[in-house]
Amino acid sequence: MSVQQEAGVDGEALEVWIDQDLCTGDGICAQYAPEVFELDIDGLAYVKGGDDELLRSPGAATPVPLPLLTDVVDSAKECPGECIHVRRVSDRAEVYGPDAE
Repeated sequence: MSVQQEAGVDGEALEVWIDQDLCTGDGICAQYAPEVFELDIDGLAYVKGGDDELLRSPGAATPVPLPLLTDVVDSAKECPGECIHVRRVSDRAEVYGPDAE
């Protein structure tokens, strides 16, 4: 995914990550944005890397594609586990999710 395809707030790139300790496995995120999120065999949601491989490391983040920004934000808002975090790449400040300012 190129930098031009990554979403941003005020032109800044965003990334998303999931706190698996809080994930309830409802799969709402995978329904909203299956290109970004996927449930693994452990029943928890993970973000996908550029090659569609699940990023299973704790705190692993992936860029938010601009066309999917609304879907990713809706996933964060609707997540019953409040485990989806969207942050600016530049300063890692959360802009959507449970710790957003």
